[in-house]
Amino acid sequence: MKKSLLALALMGAFSGAAFAQSSVVVYGTLDAGITKTTNSANTAVQEAKRDNNKLGFRGVEDLGSGLKALFQLEIRFEPDTGVIEGTNRPLFQGQSRVGLQGGFGTVRLGRGLTALQETTTMFEPWSGMPNQAGFQTDIMVAGYRTALPGSGSDPLGTTGNSGNRFANAVWYNSPVYNGFQLNVAYASGESNGFTVPIVGRGTVASPQYPAGSTAGDHPYSISATYMAPGTNPMYAVYIGTERNATEVKWHSMGAYFRPIPDLKLMASYGKQDLGSIAATNDSIRAWMLGANYTYGPGMFRIGYGQKDTDGQLKTKQFSVGYDYNLSPRTYLYLDLSQKKLPLTPAATTDSNQNHYALGIHHNF
Repeated sequence: MKKSLLALALMGAFSGAAFAQSSVVVYGTLDAGITKTTNSANTAVQEAKRDNNKLGFRGVEDLGSGLKALFQLEIRFEPDTGVIEGTNRPLFQGQSRVGLQGGFGTVRLGRGLTALQETTTMFEPWSGMPNQAGFQTDIMVAGYRTALPGSGSDPLGTTGNSGNRFANAVWYNSPVYNGFQLNVAYASGESNGFTVPIVGRGTVASPQYPAGSTAGDHPYSISATYMAPGTNPMYAVYIGTERNATEVKWHSMGAYFRPIPDLKLMASYGKQDLGSIAATNDSIRAWMLGANYTYGPGMFRIGYGQKDTDGQLKTKQFSVGYDYNLSPRTYLYLDLSQKKLPLTPAATTDSNQNHYALGIHHNF
């Protein structure tokens, strides 16, 4: 009897230890506000957001000997209606990845931001949030997601899907060595639900990439970073390159510097090479300067950038924003932005596109 009780006690102890070595975290973002953008598809005051609304699940299991299994699933949704974000986007629009982590680094498989897209978010004054005032979706990436059809990270994905992710891909993040880290993503040549032909160098009757086409070559994304030591690094730099399924290339570099702990200065430069799908006007160059300044319970955001597309007028953007922290997880925000841009590729005069937004952002 005593031996049986001892065995049960030992089993319970080991079972508890095993469970203690595994963890699953539920997290998310709720962001809602009102906005108005002139000279756009919808100029009326409307409900909008600064950041993506998401619900995520992240887990880690300790396998022993320094090896861990990990996964992350992220759903994106519209807070005003509760529906999944977009009409054609997958359930786990944000990401769905599983992998292993150890002394060799981290290996993950599935769907998520490309290595270079993931790197650039910390070098942008709106922290990579995909809103009109920020620079991440257009200028910082040299129009990589807003240029000719066929550009962006996932040009052969379903229409309306996000243009900064790989599906059916593998990621590798090296260990950080003396501040240096290498990040690589490599995707398959699958079409991922591709239904709208890409004319490219072909014709409407005979497009370069008909619906259902596979990749011209395997997509890849590479970034290398260096960060100064410390929990709040004084400076960091990155450089990277990416090629998508239609062989369009995007090259980028950037840096940030903190002259004082409350001030972060940022700069980036990017170039897009559309030669694989455009016979003329096949280059886009862009640069951006930005800053974040923390003062009391709030933070100021400011940025200016330009995008120079061959054969078109330049796009020029100036944006300011302010966050007022109500708690460590909740803040109010105000964004103001002006773009001078050609409303059509052939426009000979530019137009002003003014953006105003007021909202609330909550992390849980």
